[in-house]
Amino acid sequence: MSIPKYVRFFEEFGIADVPLVGGKNASLGEMYQKLAGQGVRIPNGFAITAEAYRYMLDAAGAWEPLHAELDDLDPTDVTALARKAKRAREIVYGAGLPDDLATEIVEAYRRLQDEYGDEVSLAVRSSATAEDLPTASFAGQQDTYLNVKGEESLLDACRRCFASLFTDRAIHYRLDQGFDQFKVSLSIGVMKMVRSDLASSGVMFSLDTESGFRDVVFVTGAYGLGENVVQGAVDPDEFYVHKPTYLAGHRAVLRRLLGDKAVKMIFVEGQTKYTTRNIPTPKADRARFCLSDEDVLELAGYACTIEGHYGHPMDMEWAKDGLDGKLYIVQARPETVASQRSMTALESYVLEGRGEILAEGRSVGERIASGTARRIENVTHLAQFQPGEVLIADTTTPDWEPVMKTAAAIVTNRGGRTCHASIIARELGIPAVVGAGDATTSVPDGTVVTVSCAEGDSGRVYRGALAFRVDSTEVGDMPRPRTEIMINLGNPDLAFKTSFLPNDGVGLARMEFIISEYIRVHPMALLHPEKVDDAEARRTIDRLIQGYPDGAAFFSERLSEGIGTIAAAFWPKPVVVRMSDFKTNEYASLVGGASFEPSESNPMLGFRGASRYAHPAYAEGFALECRAMRRVREEMGLTNVVLMLPFVRRVAEADLVLATMAELGLRRGENGLKVYAMCEIPNNVILIDEFAKRFDGFSIGSNDLTQLTLGVDRDSEIVAFDYDERDEGVMEMIRLAVEGCRRNGIHSGLCGQAPSDYPDMAEFLVRLGIDSISLNPDTVVRTTGQLLQLEQQLAHSS
Repeated sequence: MSIPKYVRFFEEFGIADVPLVGGKNASLGEMYQKLAGQGVRIPNGFAITAEAYRYMLDAAGAWEPLHAELDDLDPTDVTALARKAKRAREIVYGAGLPDDLATEIVEAYRRLQDEYGDEVSLAVRSSATAEDLPTASFAGQQDTYLNVKGEESLLDACRRCFASLFTDRAIHYRLDQGFDQFKVSLSIGVMKMVRSDLASSGVMFSLDTESGFRDVVFVTGAYGLGENVVQGAVDPDEFYVHKPTYLAGHRAVLRRLLGDKAVKMIFVEGQTKYTTRNIPTPKADRARFCLSDEDVLELAGYACTIEGHYGHPMDMEWAKDGLDGKLYIVQARPETVASQRSMTALESYVLEGRGEILAEGRSVGERIASGTARRIENVTHLAQFQPGEVLIADTTTPDWEPVMKTAAAIVTNRGGRTCHASIIARELGIPAVVGAGDATTSVPDGTVVTVSCAEGDSGRVYRGALAFRVDSTEVGDMPRPRTEIMINLGNPDLAFKTSFLPNDGVGLARMEFIISEYIRVHPMALLHPEKVDDAEARRTIDRLIQGYPDGAAFFSERLSEGIGTIAAAFWPKPVVVRMSDFKTNEYASLVGGASFEPSESNPMLGFRGASRYAHPAYAEGFALECRAMRRVREEMGLTNVVLMLPFVRRVAEADLVLATMAELGLRRGENGLKVYAMCEIPNNVILIDEFAKRFDGFSIGSNDLTQLTLGVDRDSEIVAFDYDERDEGVMEMIRLAVEGCRRNGIHSGLCGQAPSDYPDMAEFLVRLGIDSISLNPDTVVRTTGQLLQLEQQLAHSS
């Protein structure tokens, strides 16, 4: 057998060979050579080199007719571009493959048959020589052919693949990026077909694509072939794994979100020429995740290894083979959007108005934009779209890119946060709401709308042009004040983004937000659904816990994922998690809650906080909270979580709750566990020396401390004029609390809005020498600057 001139197997090239085999192939070869020994599974294959592409066109004399079609092309004339691109593809396909090149391809195919068996099917994938560069992503610009079997089918697929260098989208993208149409060549990758049509596939990143947070692996997936995930034809499952704790040996999925996965792409039975179709996903499969935790963790390990090898964040495609049950990496390229964002120049969009919500889906881009909604049914209607409008579509494909770049925002019925529309929106810096379900019917064509992706994971389309502002802050060189500035945060959706603010950790993570938004059901109703009187509530509970072993598992998993996300975002800084502090009326408003809560005339002073935890009416619910916190600290490895007890009225109550926690596996001091208490009742201050023996720190809750010191119901508008955190009596309580903490050698902090609203309160706390102040995110930068100035003034005056 002669030495091949135009074919190279993966083991024969690496990342330095982009000019020869293109970016996709170069990366596959690099990983096959360097990372297979570290456990990363890559299907074997070979590259047909860029030299083969040029040789094919030379032999056919095709260069001159290609120049005739593509020289002096006007990128704004979409109709002419489509016509000329079609002609260019015909020229390349018609060139045919020279006999010697075809022989080399067939011989390489037989070698793969020797390795995998005669029945092995192939994936034939384009790999442009300007593809997957750190500064430009050519992903999705050329065509792929899957499940190719037989020599003639393989050769035909290669000709089609070469021709796809001149798809409309590829030509337009090269023009935008300033690449010469004739200096970009195409290599082809031919590899073992991973039969994900019988299992699942998807895309993963070694960072969070929305915020740019680098300490997580973000995995998306759906059943069937990966094209649906990439192009946004499905709403995929999402998973996060925290890299630092994973690399330290902990094996837990940080967070997961079940996608709709309405369809899956399969091969058409009996066909051999690249034919696929979408079929409805069985209802039972839609209701469960497409990957097991073990699968997600294996992929996370691959992602960490690949990122470690390349030295920068990566965008990877994975596939699970339904025949052998194994996971494969089928592509890896540099992530080119979130990783290049400045992490010191913080830009925050804030919606200042509210309106009717027309559609809701997953948010992409963390921005807000307004414009006229323009519904586009298919690619033939793109000419109707005007710059500055909001594109409303079922889904988008790369052919839509010339129009997408002129849109104010993008809204699609289908897709997830790694689909085509999401990727383009991030590249363009515009907001997108994907997977909105019915946007093409619920958003009236021609209506002015506001697209908001600045409210967490949920993106919303509001009727009308709503007011919003953009806050820009440069925080790269901001020094830290002596007084620690911590953050109040309850929404896990905002955790990664918020972590970029200058901070010393989270001073108050409220459990209530996660329970009300992500669980929605009263914990006792999950444990005892048979005691729920409301039939509709019971149906809601059954629907919510679908896919979980039982209600208890649902509660502890959802709560641990919410708290774990916040803890991971700020790792290894302390994250102080307050155990639940719903009042009885608030608990009763949860699904099924009315069956378990008494009616109180003043819930603010009733059955709340620590008094519930060992009480027979809620002890089982508190056990679920503790089970979730054990999972966060022990399974997830997030030992930066500090637990805090609210509304501890008496010393004996503190002893009872701490003993209960110890019985439930959360013993103060074990595995570095610190337990704080809220200092919000005058008795906490009066007996602070006794309380200090039982806790590692106090966080002063200025709202309740003011209420109870002044005897003012803070929920009552009638006596609101008497509610003032700066009252002399309240200030004296705070002073005694801070001094008591210092005297006993425990942490003192304050979590409340007063230092942000009142500079004199901040000055008072700094003069007292309080250890930390915890603020809402929107006031962190401003208050940090004020404290720095204040500390300088105090230093000069002394």
